Amino acid sequence: QVHLVESGGGLVQPGGSLRLSCTASGTFFTMYNMGWYRQAPGKQRELVATINSGDLMTNYGDSVKGRFTVSTDRAWSVYLQMTDLKPEDTATYFCKADVHVTEPVSFGSDYETFFGQGTQVTVSS
Repeated sequence: QVHLVESGGGLVQPGGSLRLSCTASGTFFTMYNMGWYRQAPGKQRELVATINSGDLMTNYGDSVKGRFTVSTDRAWSVYLQMTDLKPEDTATYFCKADVHVTEPVSFGSDYETFFGQGTQVTVSS
């Protein structure tokens, strides 16, 4: 199986920056997509950003466009550079990976989705 470990969360003042990291381990063939979701208390989990491990195409949630940047080492890690943080960015951030556990018929087919345990980001003065 796949194990995702996030790091880099913490407390930051409004307008500040943080960089989250996530690394996958375990037994699998390759990554398809990696990215980040977040969940604030009392709210549904929402998309932050994803990146495709093949063509590096990215997808961002509307609330973070222009402030957050997702990247990958095209191996087993994904990063989220967060700038101009706002109090409404406060949430638990979860790493998400769509993984080809075994060799697929084609890239992007037959993947399994895994989430990490989450890392807390708090934006407050």
